[in-house]
Amino acid sequence: MTYFFETYGCEMNIAESAAVEQLFIARGWKKSESAQTADVAVINTCSIRETAENRILGRLGWFNGLKAVRECKFGAKTKMLEEAVEYVKDGAKPLTLIVMGCMAERLLKSFQKDYPFIDYVVGTYAKHHFSEIITAIEEGRKPYQIDDSEKYRFASLSAEPGAFSTFVPIMHGCNNFCTYCIVPYVRGRELSRPVDEILHEIDLLSKMNVREITLIGQNVNSYHSDDGVNFAQLLQKIADHLRETNSPIKWVRFMSSHPKDFSDDVIDVIAREKVICHHIHLPVQNGSTKVLEKMNRRYTREHYLELVAKIKERIPDVSLTTDIMMGFPGETEEDVDQTLDLMRQVKYESAMMYYYNPREGTPASKWEQIPVETRKERLQRVIDLQLEHTHEQMSKRVGSTAMVLVEGVSRDNKEELLGQTEQHEKIAFKAPASLIGTFVNVKISELSGNTFRGEIV
Repeated sequence: MTYFFETYGCEMNIAESAAVEQLFIARGWKKSESAQTADVAVINTCSIRETAENRILGRLGWFNGLKAVRECKFGAKTKMLEEAVEYVKDGAKPLTLIVMGCMAERLLKSFQKDYPFIDYVVGTYAKHHFSEIITAIEEGRKPYQIDDSEKYRFASLSAEPGAFSTFVPIMHGCNNFCTYCIVPYVRGRELSRPVDEILHEIDLLSKMNVREITLIGQNVNSYHSDDGVNFAQLLQKIADHLRETNSPIKWVRFMSSHPKDFSDDVIDVIAREKVICHHIHLPVQNGSTKVLEKMNRRYTREHYLELVAKIKERIPDVSLTTDIMMGFPGETEEDVDQTLDLMRQVKYESAMMYYYNPREGTPASKWEQIPVETRKERLQRVIDLQLEHTHEQMSKRVGSTAMVLVEGVSRDNKEELLGQTEQHEKIAFKAPASLIGTFVNVKISELSGNTFRGEIV
């Protein structure tokens, strides 16, 4: 039997899809290259923005049509479903459709009532039921309703098969309740994973010859295990463990970080331990203290800039990236100027930039909104400035030599490989494909767009 995954959203969703995929693999299922010919299709959904939900709703309509073709229903529309038509030419072969993730949690009852073609709706807290679901599918039993009232459970392994770079969830949920964010409502309260479980997964990944891990959570800096280990102490324990076990894992990253919880101890561990990459994603969201207060971010512009100064002092070669949101309710032109000024002071290497989009159920969605065209215009100013800073910051690295994790063959030139530096920068260089998944030293010779070019040394 075959399965197919379609994953939207954050790193946590990618990790959770990989964890569920491991369950299918353990039962002898094979991965299908297309949903049109799979026995089971799993859609892992995202609710962080309205645009993501709208896209997923559109995909659900497509899957409804696909299921009709697979069941050979009279009048089923076959346009763009040629694979499925060929697949069922000798008789119906029904598709089991499973929807999981944040959108499944937020719209659980609505999906169950208004989208009857979805066979299983699996909310955030019910993923551990997948083994039972797979068994039911294998035995040909009819779908049943999943109990979504239980405590969240971490999967033992969240790696995609054959991956040499993967995510390791260390916590789940969020207690911050930023006024624009739906995450606490669909992910629930913060829950930190026990240290021994994290180290056990890292050992499994070491045996799989993984080279790089990224510790993930909605707010990794607020990690606090039941036995009192905080995030800085966890980083130190992981660094010590990798050294003691002579692990092939040479790089450790983490995201997402909240500035209010980014302690001096965390900065010190990053500066001290070579295995922890000198790249920090530090979402600022806005450069105005007034707007940050309305967002309930619980730090000021001044606090953020002081934190950046400490990081740069202790880790001189650090690469800083961020998230910036423009057009939040109540934002003025003065607030925009403060955001642009903060960007000039920090000079991020890159940024995730977007304009505010109201999310139903959050406090900010009920406030008076800034016109969309104004939001877009303000965002464009931020994008234009960031493009300048990205080129300026990356140009400084031309002529230096960097350790690079080789990721794969370049899409633009099949004779070149593409990798990333410790600072999370892309670099292309000529080398044999046998080096994919290894570390090499590359001298950076030029900058093309946002990608370095170089030569192995």
